[in-house]
Amino acid sequence: MRFSKDLVEDIRQRNDIVEFISTYVNLKRAGSNFGGLCPYHNEKTPSFTVFPATQSFYCFGCGAGGDVITFAMRSENLDYPAAVELLAKRAGITIKAEEETDNGGVSRRRIFEMNLEAAKYFRACLFDAEIGKVGMDYLAGKRRLPAVIIKRFGLGFAPGGYDGLSRHLKSKGYSDEELQVAFLGRKMEKNGRTWTNDMFRNRVIFPVINTTGDVIAFGGRVMDDSKPKYLNTSDTPGFKKSKNLFALNYAKNHCAERLILCEGYMDVIALHAAGFENAVATLGTALTQDQARLMAKYTKQVLICYDSDEAGQNATRKAVRMLSEVGLDVKIIRMEGAKDPDEYIRKFGKDSFARVLDSARTGFEFKMESTLSKYNLASAEDKIKASGEMCEYISEVYSGVEREVYIAAVAKRLGISEEGLKNDVDIARRRKMKQYAQKTSQDARLSAMGVGDRINIDAAKNIKAKAAEEAVIGLMLLYEEYRELILKQRISLKKEDFFSEFHGRVFEKIMELVSSGEYDFSLLGQFFSPDEMGRLEGLVQKRRKLTENGSDMFLQCVETLKKEKRLTDAEDSIDEIMLLINQKRNNK
Repeated sequence: MRFSKDLVEDIRQRNDIVEFISTYVNLKRAGSNFGGLCPYHNEKTPSFTVFPATQSFYCFGCGAGGDVITFAMRSENLDYPAAVELLAKRAGITIKAEEETDNGGVSRRRIFEMNLEAAKYFRACLFDAEIGKVGMDYLAGKRRLPAVIIKRFGLGFAPGGYDGLSRHLKSKGYSDEELQVAFLGRKMEKNGRTWTNDMFRNRVIFPVINTTGDVIAFGGRVMDDSKPKYLNTSDTPGFKKSKNLFALNYAKNHCAERLILCEGYMDVIALHAAGFENAVATLGTALTQDQARLMAKYTKQVLICYDSDEAGQNATRKAVRMLSEVGLDVKIIRMEGAKDPDEYIRKFGKDSFARVLDSARTGFEFKMESTLSKYNLASAEDKIKASGEMCEYISEVYSGVEREVYIAAVAKRLGISEEGLKNDVDIARRRKMKQYAQKTSQDARLSAMGVGDRINIDAAKNIKAKAAEEAVIGLMLLYEEYRELILKQRISLKKEDFFSEFHGRVFEKIMELVSSGEYDFSLLGQFFSPDEMGRLEGLVQKRRKLTENGSDMFLQCVETLKKEKRLTDAEDSIDEIMLLINQKRNNK
């Protein structure tokens, strides 16, 4: 979907960036700007700044930055068109633009419409007494779900035939290619003939709905012994499983204080049916950093409710670390006599489960119990090992008071002195602080050299060209006159003059927008990812801090850039000539 400059400007003006970001981040005034803890990386000292004058934001810690559209893309896990649509809706603006499907692609909106039609089909099949009997026996019979919950979650059933859904969707105007891109159909080939079979067959269907009400994906549980037991939609233009949570569309209204994180669809649905409407689950994957940040946006505390088996406990340990890193208070639910919340509630009732929630263990308690249970504490050697493992854990705790409490608890359990344990913790902390300082220093040096730059992968190849390119792009983004000088060919500069592919691409898109009379920094978000937009915002912030941004500086950087490119091209030509000479010599 392409948007005009006027529309984007209107949307930005009617979505004040300070007001919008304040719904996600606790901002405090700092002079003429606002600051807060960055929502995109773990930090104790605020490095996230919002600039009301330019309606932009930038984190000086992790490099996230851009405008209100970029922030919406990052925070809501949206692409550019969806972020624009979200902000337009928020401002009461109606968008009248035609969707585009470049290079034969399928638009996000088209996939959502197709998914909605598929969800209606699955639902109709489930409530058909003959077609949906197997699915209804499982949901209403075995799982004892009331009809109101089945309807609330839009549950459905995919019949066992090969192409029921495919034929239905094609009758609605959707193509085989669209079905395959949406992960609703599978391309089949035989004897030179191709056709599309249904991806979901003989499965109870769980629609995944985002926080704005769109059906973005499906999960399906098979009704026989086929594998896999659960099949989930793969990533599509409208869905990234690592960035979404099942049932968050409902839980977001009930989770201001805490969320319950489960492993699967049925656990979540059982909890909602029992009145615990703050439950969510990941979508067939282990918890990701994006999902942790998503939860941090909606709640203060997460109660982990994973299975009690070894796999569930391993997943719990990883989840505790990930959720703690984004600043969430984490507790672990311990269910005795049941392997999951669905079974627990059916055996002991919802009142008993409510008591289990209130007695949830802290992350430290879970760590201490799981660690100490591995060792024979009657053995001096094992006691030392257990003490060392807990010291490593406690040494990473930021709060001094917390460390003291944890040291006392571990010392009591192990029957050792608090002073000795504290000394070991302090040694571990000093070692880690030294390692961190060394790594930070090394990272700073490598960053200055461009080594490990994931956005501009060519940065380390020519430091001088990198610096000149960053200055040129930063000045072009900041000042209209430099863009105009290039447009009117008063300064000769083209994409081929750039050493790095990334900066050449940025230059090309800037000039495309300038040539069409539609240049606006926000419109670059159509072509670049949020991380890349953060890099561009960083270049702007860097130029703002410098006093020398005049035409002489710009011309000097352009000439340096072109000179370095000519030298590199000449070296490449010499290398090619020498290679040819050596090849001819070897062929004689």
